[in-house]
Amino acid sequence: MMKLKLMTIVGTRPEIIKLSEIIKKCEKYFDHILVHTGQNWDYTLNNIFFKELEIKEPDFYLGVVGDNLGQTMGNVIAKSYELMAEQKPDALLVLGDTNSCLSVISAKRLKIPIFHMEAGNRCKDENLPEEVIRRIVDVTSDVNMCYSEHARRYILDSGVKPEYTFVTGSPMAEVLSANREKIEKSKILETLGLEKNRYILLSAHREENIDIEKNFFALMNAVNAMAERYDMPILYSCHPRSRKYIEQRGFVFDKRVLQHQPLGFFDYNKLQQNAFCMVSDSGTVPEEGSYFKFPAVSIRTSTERPEAMDKGIFTIGSITTEHVLQAVDLAVSMHANGDDGLTVPTYADENVSVKVVKIIQSYTGIINSMVWRKQ
Repeated sequence: MMKLKLMTIVGTRPEIIKLSEIIKKCEKYFDHILVHTGQNWDYTLNNIFFKELEIKEPDFYLGVVGDNLGQTMGNVIAKSYELMAEQKPDALLVLGDTNSCLSVISAKRLKIPIFHMEAGNRCKDENLPEEVIRRIVDVTSDVNMCYSEHARRYILDSGVKPEYTFVTGSPMAEVLSANREKIEKSKILETLGLEKNRYILLSAHREENIDIEKNFFALMNAVNAMAERYDMPILYSCHPRSRKYIEQRGFVFDKRVLQHQPLGFFDYNKLQQNAFCMVSDSGTVPEEGSYFKFPAVSIRTSTERPEAMDKGIFTIGSITTEHVLQAVDLAVSMHANGDDGLTVPTYADENVSVKVVKIIQSYTGIINSMVWRKQ
């Protein structure tokens, strides 16, 4: 059987998680090459997810991390170019808005059809480095696969071809469904000595929240205020960069705030489901909240997932103490009264991997013919 040769490039934990079921389908139906840029090199941010989600180890590691951001971004482009020139894939698949997606620039110069998942997401906040990458990747890619009609509208406004733009939905429901039994079996609450509905789960790592000093102190003071107000443990799943700034700035947490290294996929989702409230700046919380229906507050001032707001999945709490506490109070109260949001339809699809495989197979030849005029 002749198979299309597909290269998938990842670089961070969210990409690995979201693409996990799609990678398995690609392994089955394509001659598939999996590449890791090395952007997240920490075991807790990388290797554990290949093991837990039963994905094969990457065929290639690019080792892109340089002495500064400019070197790292340049290395993504240069090293992916060298690898694609050597391996000659028929198509490239990327997801999202991280530095690994800059590999699309190399693919474009090599005239390799590019397929981009999570296309069209916009939050209109220039403080987010992801917002810049989103625009670059959307307009560079040949075929864009969006999570929602909102995202498709945003991307069409940027001038991409509608005939090569599709709404596949989010892959998270498929990933969560495939791993639901393992999530339920997690013993993380017992291991950490936590009681159901008697702890707050916190995730705060975004550049605009952590790197900018004013925002950092506003947010961390809000965390201490939460610990005092609710008098329960706050489990902070602490990204290495967040920990670095906490130490550098000498911030002292309330004794009820427990810093913990990033958790595995099963443990983290078990903690989300059983928390008094999930407080996070992660972009995937709306997707997980739509599936599991836990009370969630986004510690941001914008969102690239308006479809989740349409269905009342989460509450935006900003980063100031007053607004965060108000948002947590409201989210918890509404959840207790059964006033949870509705499921986002495009977050509920459990066959996204099938759609993606068929789109790649269908449009690789079309892009080669219609865009690159290959015979």
